[in-house]
Amino acid sequence: MDREAEAVADTPELHGEVAPAAAPGRFRMTPGMRYMAAGAFCFSLMSLLVKLAGARLPTQEVVMTRAIVTMILSIALLRRARVPPWGTRRGLLTLRGVFGFLALSCFYHSLTHLPIADATVIQYTNPVYAGLLAVPLLGERLRRREVLSVVFSMIGVLLVMRPAFLFGGSAHELPPVTVIIGLLGAMCSAAAYITVRKLGRTEHPAVIISYFSVISVIASVPVALPGWIWPTATEWLVLIGIGVTTQLGQTCLTHGLRMERAGTATATAYLQIVFAALWGVLFFSEVPDAGTLLGAAVIVGSTLALAPRGKPAGHTTVDAADQLATNHDKHRDRNEMRSAASD
Repeated sequence: MDREAEAVADTPELHGEVAPAAAPGRFRMTPGMRYMAAGAFCFSLMSLLVKLAGARLPTQEVVMTRAIVTMILSIALLRRARVPPWGTRRGLLTLRGVFGFLALSCFYHSLTHLPIADATVIQYTNPVYAGLLAVPLLGERLRRREVLSVVFSMIGVLLVMRPAFLFGGSAHELPPVTVIIGLLGAMCSAAAYITVRKLGRTEHPAVIISYFSVISVIASVPVALPGWIWPTATEWLVLIGIGVTTQLGQTCLTHGLRMERAGTATATAYLQIVFAALWGVLFFSEVPDAGTLLGAAVIVGSTLALAPRGKPAGHTTVDAADQLATNHDKHRDRNEMRSAASD
């Protein structure tokens, strides 16, 4: 959950933390890109482990176990930060926790019941919803490209889902209810991070993290315990691995977003879809077909269209500095929301 700290972090372009651009015509993977790629790999491993655990264990049992791991880590963060745990805007902190729990539950459910690549693609629509929610909740202006991003994202979801009423009989048609649950999870992810942006000016990141984890534990226990299935030794290792890979992914994402431009970071983070598709082929014989690949390309393109366009670091004028910081923070918030729901 370290990614919430980025809501109040400095803009890397203005502090020389972004690596210089590579020479024209020559590709060079910067340290920030390597961090983002490592984060995408870790999050894809988390998705793989969730799907493996969900083969026998109920979704809410997986959610509860993950939330307990996060709660332990958040307590350690609070102690290290030496800040009061209750915060000041407790109602909004609670709301953020509720949205986070719902997003986590929906995403884990979709990972368990859909091909892992399809579930990941659907989850990646959340930056678009964050852009829409920012209009009424944060007073941001709705731009034409954001409207087009929503339209094309929905087209991409339809290409992945391929409902019979639009495409006729299709062997790949995904369960509509499960797809809707996945979309609700993406929307809750967006709502969760919108609350983080509102809280970021007044609350310590460790407090935001702790509220999310505690509320997730409280909300999942009444559902998980009645249907509890005691995990095997292997399943315990898988459940622990979910927490470990998530923490590693969050750490890499935090460093990557601080070191890399938002547009490049967004593009690199989409490697998670590639990794997820690879795990699907290797572990579950889930071979993405042309429709899934096309839908993923449409969704990726629609989200990349939200990336800010600016000059390389080192060429920013003083007059443009404040605007660049604002634009970068807005896009970084949306970028982080791809996984915030499951964290």
